[in-house]
Amino acid sequence: MALTETSTPSIAAPRGGALSRWVSRHAAILLLGLILVLLPAVANEFLLDQIVGWSLALGMIALSLMFLAGYGGMVSLAQMTIAGVAGYMVAVLGASSLPTISLFWPWWVATPLAIAIAVVFGTLSGALSARTEGIYTIMITLAIAAAFFYLTLQNWPIFNGFNGFTTIPAPHFWGVNWRAPVPLYYLILFFAASSYGAVVYISRAPFGLALQGVRDNPRRMEAIGYNVAAHRVAAHAFAALIAAIGGVLLVWLNNQISPFSISFERVIDVLVIAVVGGLGHPIGAFVGAIIYVILRTFALDALLAVGLDGRRFQTIIGLGFLLIVLFSPDGVIGLWRRWSARLRANGGSRRL
Repeated sequence: MALTETSTPSIAAPRGGALSRWVSRHAAILLLGLILVLLPAVANEFLLDQIVGWSLALGMIALSLMFLAGYGGMVSLAQMTIAGVAGYMVAVLGASSLPTISLFWPWWVATPLAIAIAVVFGTLSGALSARTEGIYTIMITLAIAAAFFYLTLQNWPIFNGFNGFTTIPAPHFWGVNWRAPVPLYYLILFFAASSYGAVVYISRAPFGLALQGVRDNPRRMEAIGYNVAAHRVAAHAFAALIAAIGGVLLVWLNNQISPFSISFERVIDVLVIAVVGGLGHPIGAFVGAIIYVILRTFALDALLAVGLDGRRFQTIIGLGFLLIVLFSPDGVIGLWRRWSARLRANGGSRRL
């Protein structure tokens, strides 16, 4: 699969006269961050939970795929599965509506352990696919996703079969009910922003630069002394951490998890989100997620309003995906960059 060249913005702290240039380069992201912080003051519960909160949590899972594909050249279809492992472990180790299965451990034990199990799962999945490239990586990770889906679908003693788990409470600490709309929104926003910042930072760190070298020319990197397989496995471990946290947040947000939360449709959805947003920049994962969630939420009503079968809403999502990829192979972020460059060029020509 052809991947667009990844551009990595600098996040070094601006000094002196560089402050204005740094702010101008990051104005769009800074403005977006400010809007997201102030959003609960004007938004209702539906917008916070079902649109923005859902987009941010889903965007984290897509971000883990973007990190692997954009910086490492590895297209993994197991990221939603890793998120599902974390979500299922939260339900099994913590509290749910099934006292015969759930262990009801306190959240501060169950949640970190669930994330750790998911990271180990993602690391082992990465180790299996680390020595492959292209279509072989895709097929191995798809096989892992399929195996876990059917395991949860058919296993009743641990995963409760196709019914899954419901009534999975978010934690209470510091006197705050983190399942309330505003606290949960800020919790998701915090981890989404942290994940974004971590990906941008690592992309500029020695490990990230070496990983991009492995993406571009693995034989040359191996010839000069880099362990290509180790870098790929480490990248899978880091991506698994982001996906696992996103999976836990989705479970707290939806208050349930079932095999259909990690089905083939959901697996492909994450790939679509990452590609639509753009693999060239971490923010693309969140842009793709908000586009997907808006289409998924309102396409059904739009079809019914014009007298069409509401079950065709997936067609609208598919058409939107095709149009974006057709006109911009590097996604919405690519469109934005070309539009911004054209504006700057036109502005410069007017000054001349």
